[in-house]
Amino acid sequence: MREETPFMPESMSETHSFPTICTPRGPVPQSAPRWNPQRSSSMPSHRYRSAFDRVAVPLTGRSWPQARIERPPLWVPVDLRDGNQALAEPMDTPRKRRMFDLLVAMGFKEIEVGYPSASRTDFDFVRHLATSGAVPGDVTPVVFTPARPELIERTFASVAGLDRAVVHLYIATAPVWREVVLGRDRAGLLGVVRDAARQMDRLARARPGADIRFQFSPEVFNLTEPDFVLEVCDTLTELWDASPDRPVVHNLPATVEIATPNVYADQIEYMHRHLARRDSVILSVHPHNDRGTGVACAELAVLAGAQRVEGCLFGNGERTGNVDLVNLALNLHAQGVDPMIDFSDIDEIRRTVEHCNRLPVPPRHPYGGDLVYTAFSGTHQDAISKGLARRAEGGGSELWEVPYLPIDPADVGRTYEAVIRVNSQSGKGGIAHLLRTGHGVDLPPGMRAEFSRTVQEATDDSGREATPKDLWELFEAAYLVPGRDGSVALASWSVRNDPAGGHRFVCTLRVDEREGDYDGTGSGPVTAFTDALAAAGIGVDVLELVERGPAGDGTASAYARCRTGGGEYWGAGRDVSGTAAAVAAVLSAVNRARP
Repeated sequence: MREETPFMPESMSETHSFPTICTPRGPVPQSAPRWNPQRSSSMPSHRYRSAFDRVAVPLTGRSWPQARIERPPLWVPVDLRDGNQALAEPMDTPRKRRMFDLLVAMGFKEIEVGYPSASRTDFDFVRHLATSGAVPGDVTPVVFTPARPELIERTFASVAGLDRAVVHLYIATAPVWREVVLGRDRAGLLGVVRDAARQMDRLARARPGADIRFQFSPEVFNLTEPDFVLEVCDTLTELWDASPDRPVVHNLPATVEIATPNVYADQIEYMHRHLARRDSVILSVHPHNDRGTGVACAELAVLAGAQRVEGCLFGNGERTGNVDLVNLALNLHAQGVDPMIDFSDIDEIRRTVEHCNRLPVPPRHPYGGDLVYTAFSGTHQDAISKGLARRAEGGGSELWEVPYLPIDPADVGRTYEAVIRVNSQSGKGGIAHLLRTGHGVDLPPGMRAEFSRTVQEATDDSGREATPKDLWELFEAAYLVPGRDGSVALASWSVRNDPAGGHRFVCTLRVDEREGDYDGTGSGPVTAFTDALAAAGIGVDVLELVERGPAGDGTASAYARCRTGGGEYWGAGRDVSGTAAAVAAVLSAVNRARP
């Protein structure tokens, strides 16, 4: 885990103003309910249009809301192309090779490896893969090319020597891109695509021994007229003579996310229902994350008929990123569906991605962040602790059912040590869990609330997290030291069988630096000890005594709730002898009661 820099709060007496933020001054809308007094903001929202006003999606009935994902799509990582283009410092060949080897080891079978006509580095890396034997026999590299003749030629040159490859053709098809960027109408753009597709077919036929398949992306699909996308895709399906044993990939990108995920799902379902030669087409999606709903778009697209998903590990990509394959795949895992990609060492995956991208993975990132299996809240900690304890007891279902943990952290190589962490927001359950798992201290339920107040005072004062080591030191100072070095101490003691029955406790007590010999009798060693204390003028009633057998290190523990000194106090003791631990627990309570 990376070390966190503690947040240092500013003085509570300071005040702040925000001169760059305009206070909303508009009226409360007349339609607003009484409980919602929100006013108009100062931002010019009127400058933007709803997605529904930009693309009319013809609906013929939806099936995706009732669908369920029961098998994973074909995952295609684009970290080495799309993700690499989004880096301030693009990957060199050694970093690209490390990323490629990671993707292969995780089980990806189709990997977009570069944009070979875009740079010498990308071209050289594809050539490195083609000549080094780095590509396993069941992995298909994908290379990316725009619809320009000279760039298509260079792209095919890059894959020379590869037994199999997918050549991925793209062109922007949305109206604004057609008119502003390309300066073409629909007919003109379709002509460019036809010419590029014919060139690709000709170059592939020139290599009869290689398995070269084709992919097409109508860039900005989600802002393109559905009938035009369908026309372009169907044209290429026919031109490339797609068949079930040599299917074409039609990849439909949400290049700039502009709508709620249900709109994208409707667009994908429309294409799924209307594409020609549907059994010869692999329907693929490539969501971005401009609205923060890229994962939802991808999941709904799969429900709507998508068979293939392109994205990046941890969501790296232009602007707010490509869809996150880690998030998507482990969402399936959490629903009982094998994602067919191995995330069993999530920290090594994250370290590799951070090294190659030179970008950190945020601590709250789903499944892979430092803090995603961590609970600070007291109610969460208590529930997690009880769930883990029930599993540890055995006899339960094999199904994972622990509150607040959607998957077992061990599935991705995490341990339970970081699941519960303590700060001022934490509660007794979490504190007790950490003491039990870290130090073998299993506090009785009645003692947990008392000790949690001690911890909360300490964390309130410091404003920082309490580590398991901190908790042990607080526990030791609160309960173990008073029984050892307090104003009442046992200089020596022994327990004997009383001829009259029961036990006799014989001891030398030091009370406020004065030493004396005392003895007491009782049915057990502890009651005999309290009788000896009474002889010394110290009244004690043991209300509750909890004894724990020897732990792994051979140490026994005891916890005693006593009425003494005008109140009730808990004490604790630890010793190799269970009797000695119980005596120490009573003595701890006595000393905690003394001023």
